[in-house]
Amino acid sequence: MKKIRLFTPGPVMVPEDVMLEMARPMDHHRTASYREMHKELHELLRYLFQTQATCLTFTGSGTSAMEGVIVGCCPPGSKALVVQNGKFAERWVKVCNTFGIDHTALDIEWGHGAKPGDIQKALDADPKLDTVIVVHSETSTAARSDVEGIAKITRDRGMLLLVDGITAVGAIPVKMDAWGIDAYVTGSQKAMMLPPGLAFAAVNDRAWERIDSGKTPTLYNDLKAYRKSLDTFDAPYTPNVPLIRGAKFVLEGVKERTLEGIWTETAMLAKATRAAAEAMGLKVFAADPVDSVTAMVVPEGVDEAALRKTMRSKHGFQIAGGQGDLKGKIVRFSHMGYVDAFDTLGVLAALELCLQEQGFRLEMGSGLAAAQRVFTEAMK
Repeated sequence: MKKIRLFTPGPVMVPEDVMLEMARPMDHHRTASYREMHKELHELLRYLFQTQATCLTFTGSGTSAMEGVIVGCCPPGSKALVVQNGKFAERWVKVCNTFGIDHTALDIEWGHGAKPGDIQKALDADPKLDTVIVVHSETSTAARSDVEGIAKITRDRGMLLLVDGITAVGAIPVKMDAWGIDAYVTGSQKAMMLPPGLAFAAVNDRAWERIDSGKTPTLYNDLKAYRKSLDTFDAPYTPNVPLIRGAKFVLEGVKERTLEGIWTETAMLAKATRAAAEAMGLKVFAADPVDSVTAMVVPEGVDEAALRKTMRSKHGFQIAGGQGDLKGKIVRFSHMGYVDAFDTLGVLAALELCLQEQGFRLEMGSGLAAAQRVFTEAMK
């Protein structure tokens, strides 16, 4: 059996000790032991998001929590500005359309992140806007938006800022309270190094005021139900007990390593990968690259689907392709979670071999050497 190393930006590789922790005998969720575990997880999530806000745990993908946050924070009478700069940003526009939420979509070229100036201009043009929805790390394009800068604008105007941090939280700097963000969302299968199946939302008091002021047309993803259950650290619906046990285990390890240490290591892996791409003669796609994911433009004459297939079948590395209009045009590499410098050197070596096999001219070892130089400097 070939060893497969996941370099997709979710799901990511899950450490063996995490899998073993989740394989412990099943416990019932209406018990004191579950409530104690949930209580401990809540405090660890506060550390992860760098907040004192209420942290909710959903059994579902990141979309479930983001949908709940958008619907809850945008009751009838509100109007949202939704930054649309990638496949996942488009999803939040779909949520607004599905639930009849009044909104304006702010289109930004794919590969670019939202900047404070973009937001300020859009808000100046429409005084009815009271909410901004933005993706911190747009997974489909590997672009980063300046949510810290955007938060300064929304706070000054008394608006809510709702952030999709699904490939940001736990990988790159996220400081919810210090920056003044009202709701942050992430998912288990990204930097948290867990299988898919859990979503987490941190919601502050300003957001709860809005949520409590309106009636939300939702059931399973109703934030009020999850908040009420936190009174006893229970769950409104059957939770995924093994994943919650795994989340607690992972976040205990994150706290031991420190978020700052993880942010630094992720940045190093991303910098090395971008340096390798340049040395190989490849173009990094994003104009505003994020450190959690790197996207490279597939050079002319190289078959993207065949490249990814060979990377997996021959060398055991699973990377991701492009989505939407970028399908067949880019490949993406994750730097989140259970990967290190030597995993990264391995995937770069496989990329060089596969590119050469398709006739792309490059100096073998050039990408590896560039990455090693970054690692050497960072590890001094």
